[in-house]
Amino acid sequence: MIALLIHSSPVTTFSFSFSEKGKLMASLLSQPTLKAGGRDEVYVATMPLRATKGPPQLLMSAAHSLNLWDLQHFLVIIKPSSPTLSQATVFDFQPKDPENVYVAVAALSGMAVPGAVVERKLTKLPRNKWWLIGCSKEDGVEAAHDFNKTWHTDLRIGYHDCRDYTNGLVEYLTGEKQVLKRLRRGISR
Repeated sequence: MIALLIHSSPVTTFSFSFSEKGKLMASLLSQPTLKAGGRDEVYVATMPLRATKGPPQLLMSAAHSLNLWDLQHFLVIIKPSSPTLSQATVFDFQPKDPENVYVAVAALSGMAVPGAVVERKLTKLPRNKWWLIGCSKEDGVEAAHDFNKTWHTDLRIGYHDCRDYTNGLVEYLTGEKQVLKRLRRGISR
């Protein structure tokens, strides 16, 4: 029996073989030829800081619209390289209760507040204020989970906040250090 493997896509492999009587037999192999993991795209994005409803929320939205760098929330988006996984995953670090006025006052006064690493799914990338940074060295979501296990969740603005988290996670995934400094200067690679 002679067998011939043809890769028709990164996920599907067709196997053609000839029987002893010369008949062509085809079968679809169920094992993928490309493992999900590694070389996932890594993005940095911004969004308005969350605040209590009313004037504080309007102020944060205005700061975001005006591109006031210091008044923006930063997050990391990982878009999988696998064609079977279509949703991107967002990781960010924020106060546990970001809309609580007492938490906001404490955070703005330099006190540490309880923080949380938040993970959610996206079906598509944001329309604006995001930058492709590079590709992960390994499975991006798994690596982010590993990074998050070591991340201390006491949040302190200017010392241990979403900027530090974004810089740290991007460095862990891609090797690029201090990505937000480069983005702030408007320097692309």
